[in-house]
Amino acid sequence: MGKIVISENVSLDGLADGQRLFDWVGQIKGEAAKVLLDEALGTEALLLGRRSYEFFAARWPSRSGEYADRLNSMPKYIVSSTLERPAWRNASVLPGGVLAEVSKLRRELPGISSFTAASSSCTRCWSTSSSTSCG
Repeated sequence: MGKIVISENVSLDGLADGQRLFDWVGQIKGEAAKVLLDEALGTEALLLGRRSYEFFAARWPSRSGEYADRLNSMPKYIVSSTLERPAWRNASVLPGGVLAEVSKLRRELPGISSFTAASSSCTRCWSTSSSTSCG
C-alpha cells in the first residue's frame, strides 16, 4: 500500500507569499539540492489540491533540469471539485469524495511513498478520517 508523505514549506517569519513561495527552489545548492532531488526521485506521484496544482502547473512545465524533469514526468492527482481538465502532463482530477479516492490511490500505488505538496487545508482534510470532501 502506498504511503502519503506530506511535504510542506514552513516560513520562519510567517510569510508564505504565493509569488515568492518557490523562488528559493532554483537557488538551492549542495546537500540541500540533493535532499530535494532525492525526495522527488523517491516519489511515486504528486497529490495536490487545486490551488497548489495551478501554482505548480504555471511554473514547472517550462523548467528543465533533473528536478523539473521528475516533477513534469510523474503522475499528478488533483483534488478539486472545480478543475475539469488539467493541462499539465500526466495530471488527472480525482473524482468523488476525497477520502475514498485517496484511499483507492493508496491501494493502487506500490509501497513507494507518495509525495504530497498541498495547502494546509487539504493536508488537514487528508489526515482526518471524518472529512469527506476538500473544498
